[in-house]
Amino acid sequence: MGLLRPLCFLFLSLLPLLLSSFTVAHKDQGVTYDGTSLIINGRRELLFSGSIHYPRSTPEMWPDLIRKAKAGGLNVIQTYVFWNAHEPVEGQINFQGNNDLVSFIKMIGENDMYVTLRVGPFIQAEWNHGGLPYWLREVQNITFRSDNPPYKHYMEKFVKMIIQKMKDEKLFTSQGGPIILSQIENEYNSIQLAYRDAGIRYVQWAANMAVATETGVPWIMCKQRDAPDPVINACNGRHCGDTFTGPNKDYKPSLWTENWTAQYRVWGDPPSQRAAEDLAYSITRFFSKNGTLVNYYMYHGGTNLGRTSSIFTQTRYYDEAPLDEFGLQREPKWSHLRDAHKALKLCRQALLFGVPHTKVINSELEIRYYEVPGTETCSAFLTNNNTETAQVIKFRGTEYVVPPRSISILPDCKRVVYNTNTVVSQHNSRNFRRSQTANDLKWEISSEVIPDADRIPVNSKTPMELYSLNKDTTDYAWYTTSLKVNPSDLPFKKNTRVILRVASLGHALLAFVNGQYIGTAHGSHVEKSFVFQKGIDLKPGTNHITLLAMTVGLPDSGAYMEHRYAGPRLVTILGLTTGTLDLSLNGWGHQVGLDGEKVRAYTQGGSHRVNWSPSKGVAPPVSWYKTYFHAPEGRDPVAIRLPNMTKGMVWVNGKSIGRYWNTYLSPLMEPSQTEYHIPRSFIKPSDNLLVVFDEEGGNPDTIEIMTVDRDTICSFVSENFPPNVQSWSIQKKIIQTAEGGTKPSAHLQCANHKKIVAIEFASFGDPSGVCGDYTIGKCNSAISKKVIEKNCLGKEDCDVPIDRSLLDSNGDGCSDIVKALAIQARCSH
Repeated sequence: MGLLRPLCFLFLSLLPLLLSSFTVAHKDQGVTYDGTSLIINGRRELLFSGSIHYPRSTPEMWPDLIRKAKAGGLNVIQTYVFWNAHEPVEGQINFQGNNDLVSFIKMIGENDMYVTLRVGPFIQAEWNHGGLPYWLREVQNITFRSDNPPYKHYMEKFVKMIIQKMKDEKLFTSQGGPIILSQIENEYNSIQLAYRDAGIRYVQWAANMAVATETGVPWIMCKQRDAPDPVINACNGRHCGDTFTGPNKDYKPSLWTENWTAQYRVWGDPPSQRAAEDLAYSITRFFSKNGTLVNYYMYHGGTNLGRTSSIFTQTRYYDEAPLDEFGLQREPKWSHLRDAHKALKLCRQALLFGVPHTKVINSELEIRYYEVPGTETCSAFLTNNNTETAQVIKFRGTEYVVPPRSISILPDCKRVVYNTNTVVSQHNSRNFRRSQTANDLKWEISSEVIPDADRIPVNSKTPMELYSLNKDTTDYAWYTTSLKVNPSDLPFKKNTRVILRVASLGHALLAFVNGQYIGTAHGSHVEKSFVFQKGIDLKPGTNHITLLAMTVGLPDSGAYMEHRYAGPRLVTILGLTTGTLDLSLNGWGHQVGLDGEKVRAYTQGGSHRVNWSPSKGVAPPVSWYKTYFHAPEGRDPVAIRLPNMTKGMVWVNGKSIGRYWNTYLSPLMEPSQTEYHIPRSFIKPSDNLLVVFDEEGGNPDTIEIMTVDRDTICSFVSENFPPNVQSWSIQKKIIQTAEGGTKPSAHLQCANHKKIVAIEFASFGDPSGVCGDYTIGKCNSAISKKVIEKNCLGKEDCDVPIDRSLLDSNGDGCSDIVKALAIQARCSH
């Protein structure tokens, strides 16, 4: 018995490897799973995924985004399916342009990458109405996301339509396509209790309905602890390696569907960031604890073009992702994560086929390692959770110094090839440069006529609810009423005014009295409702009160979304001698949208139906501006800056680039967003029509068209850093390094085939600062800049070993310190 037990254990340990070899040999098509991993076409995989949403970029951008994602070490792209983009009007299906889901998925497959398709159809995603089309709100007796027959009817109809479209194009892995997973619903646990038993029944129904489509690939539900079998429950969050309670069955793999690369931002927010080091720690922690798939939400956020953003959400989306809003690589986030992926892939055999072991040294230090019994396959993860100081961890007779709050990866249980807190990869900074060819702008203006009760007759006793009035066709609706005032009704005292008070359910409004602009007010993402109050002057006789009420996107989350409302609800006049006058029951006229929207003043044809005059500085509220511009030089992305405008929307050649809002300041007293992306595909070589609608009265004279680059590239590498993990490889199942690759080095690489044209800073010693703002310390090698220039100028990329004999041959009197090399270079065509 003493010998039998170890032999049984060895057989059981090797069983996953033997079974994997069997399934690989048979090349079964499709995706299955067990408690270890997904099994794709018979092969176990470590999956590194990134969210890229097809409607938040353009088809012209997709190839570059996918290529950069793959170069960053990803093998999966995740996307939602956007119901209201595909069916904005019931029965009218749209899969064209930015909505060409099939072409997007095929493009991913052509790059030998997989796809996770989050069908939803409720998606949240900071997308207008959470992806649900507005017309769904008007279905009789409907309750969203519940055991409600009308909702289930339309949801099932849409889901089956999408699945059939994917099947027709043979896009599931079971058909030889790239889709390996599909998701039904989205984070339902967060609202399920609001629906009581109907919520429980709905989850069961949604899972059964999805599985019955027989796609040949698994279905998942994220943040759904009770996901019904065989649906896999997955984690969303920043640190699922520690917060995920795990799959709800031991035969399901650990999947992480959303690892938030930053915090999405709403109007009024200050900048938000998440360090590359923290992201790298989080994914390494997850894989070291039996994780098998991690998805970055977002890998490229992109732009909420047109009116697609949800309530109070900015036009720029997840700009802090590894690929920024413009599709440029944000460094060091992109490269540091690429290196993490490479290090984890070096551990693939051990993670997928090895036996896990854990040794907790104390509350801060931990060792996790995987080894395949009877082989030399072994990978280890040394964790230091002390946030302030480095710690020494002894593992198999060797001492390793692990930096604060970090994990060191040893793919062979011997050598550190990567540490999550040690950034050896390139840095960069983003530049907005005024275009030399695009800024000869000659502005013309056309102001909307402020309507009154004579122009818009009364059609309702009370102010109408704004969502149901506009039906998501526009942000704007006019509300008008009138009142007669006797001289004796007005205050007797001089310098005393009456007050117009408007209590609104959101989101913003402009107020006019007798055609004169009075002021504006708005709510916030936290509190949509607000009260507008302003002193006004009334005249004896008939007075007209006009409100321009506005939405800023529809809600995208929470229970009972179909019962959310917006718009003015109570309008009163305070300070009259006869007391407070309630105008809420006074009779109101309503007009949906602006005159400029109706004639499509932002298009070439529509602009000819508007009377324009030369712009002369600050204009009245509710005005349209137009000009023409030439395409900016070069091939870099394009942006527009609108410093003296207030709130509104921008169109280029008839295509909306989204909302802008400069007057809503963050707590730092700055606008939340100052530059707005114009996709290159929107721009012609010349005669580009640029139209800006501004609500409060802006000055277009300072508007600038910019080009965007990340041509300032940097490196900051210390002598005690490990070599770049890209120098390591697996040869005959043994971890090996390239010749000369055992020393740390500075690596610089220009994007888009540009070359290094200048070394703007170089110091070997004790420099400090960040990319774009380095300074020389007390020690500096006098020859370091010349060495860098010799190695790098005129090249697309270069490597500089951190070697004193190369960088400091003359000595500098600081031989007793650990030295660092800081470089800042500039790229150009």
